[in-house]
Amino acid sequence: MNHILALDQGTTSSRSIIFDADGRIVAMAQREFAQHFPQLGLVEHDAQEIWTTQLQTAHEALAKAGLTAQDIRAIGITNQRETTVMWNRLTGEPIHRAIVWQDRRGETLCAQLRDKGLQTQVQRSTGLVIDSYFSATKIRWLLDHVPQAHLLAARGELAFGTVDTWLLWKLTGGRVHATDVSNASRTMLFDIRHQVWDHELLKALHVPDSVLPAVHPSSHVYGETDASLFGRAIPVAGMAGDQQSALFGQACFKAGLAKNTYGTGCFMLMHTGERFLNSANGLITTAAAQTQAADGAPAKPQYALEGSVFIGGAVVQWLRDGLKAISASAEVQTLAESVPDSGGLVFVPAFAGLGSPYWKPDARGMLTGLTRGSTVGHIARAALESIAFQSAALLSAMNRDAVAAGAAPVSELRVDGGACVNNLLMQFQADLLGIPVVRPTVVETTALGAAYLAGLATGLWPDEAALASQWKVERVFEPTLSRDAAAQRMAQWEHAVRQAVAA
Repeated sequence: MNHILALDQGTTSSRSIIFDADGRIVAMAQREFAQHFPQLGLVEHDAQEIWTTQLQTAHEALAKAGLTAQDIRAIGITNQRETTVMWNRLTGEPIHRAIVWQDRRGETLCAQLRDKGLQTQVQRSTGLVIDSYFSATKIRWLLDHVPQAHLLAARGELAFGTVDTWLLWKLTGGRVHATDVSNASRTMLFDIRHQVWDHELLKALHVPDSVLPAVHPSSHVYGETDASLFGRAIPVAGMAGDQQSALFGQACFKAGLAKNTYGTGCFMLMHTGERFLNSANGLITTAAAQTQAADGAPAKPQYALEGSVFIGGAVVQWLRDGLKAISASAEVQTLAESVPDSGGLVFVPAFAGLGSPYWKPDARGMLTGLTRGSTVGHIARAALESIAFQSAALLSAMNRDAVAAGAAPVSELRVDGGACVNNLLMQFQADLLGIPVVRPTVVETTALGAAYLAGLATGLWPDEAALASQWKVERVFEPTLSRDAAAQRMAQWEHAVRQAVAA
């Protein structure tokens, strides 16, 4: 039993990855699922399809590895965060499609909360800004718009969960309704200083505490799977939101270490240890993955500063599906390299507004600098560069917060996620940042973090030091652009952002 099964439930697909005791990938399976866009700005998933595809990939990964449940020590779960599921506790059926983190339907309620002056309270307690990105207004919308939802909640028959909680409920046959601190911290309802649900915020949003899951450390034995699913009961022993899981998988266990994940969006986190830092530069404070103390003492809170880019790798999907410029996402680097530079184009992919550090929900996408000589190659290059520009703006804000708190700026950026394999993008990222960009041997660090958390809870690994020793570098991208040239490029980007916000 020296293998861990990691369930990596993402925004566009469900994946299962099996890791061995050395942190190496043994087998992987992946299935995409449908994206639903009922109206402009609304994004939904079928929670049952999420569960079905996740279970299918788990069985497929076991079959590929030639393993059975007898070989699996534990299961770890990592998930798209903020996405909100509500279901009937008695039937186990969702009462509505899951509302995805990208969904903007809660913005009207967010504006009302801002008008009531709740921003300071929200930031002080949860570390977040008021935004429909987080789960709270999605919960409120479901309670207000789904018939009988209020009645079910009043009877104690309604359950809320982020995707980790939904999968745990399904895996355990409805016996366990729980989440971890990292996912709870993304709801805009959880006091991350005191590690409890904030009853003042629950009252302000009219969310009954009867719908809420129990909250545990990220590395924790939550329960066991129903034996019928895999042939025997397997402990579910690790859970973390995808970005905190990636931070853990990148062995960023100490204050000052930072990573950026290049997925559908881009998410940069810098570990701040046990120190809760409020950002003055448009970032949010979030709970980092939390491990159980070896002596059984209460787990100590761990924090991180985070910046969120809503449209990262999704801009490549737009080139493929919207513009029809490429037939497969992997073709984008070749197309971008068909030109020496972006030809003066700057692309602001504000398809769903702008996240950190701007927080402009009404911004819209913009392509500036078009000339008669602009080609689809220039657009592809500008699209790739937009991912690096947004991430550079995050790191700049992060460094300002760190220096203001008396800490050193980030000295290297560890990267992961699907788009980090794009060498052109990673080199441009290093050029903008002026620090090394480090790509590890295992770039599936989101799933790896979940595996590590589950393995720690069940004794496969003794401590974080053992995990840190497994982290290996595949390639380092050193900056080659002068600081003056990088500053000029960033000034062009910020000018384009101002235009997108004003449009």
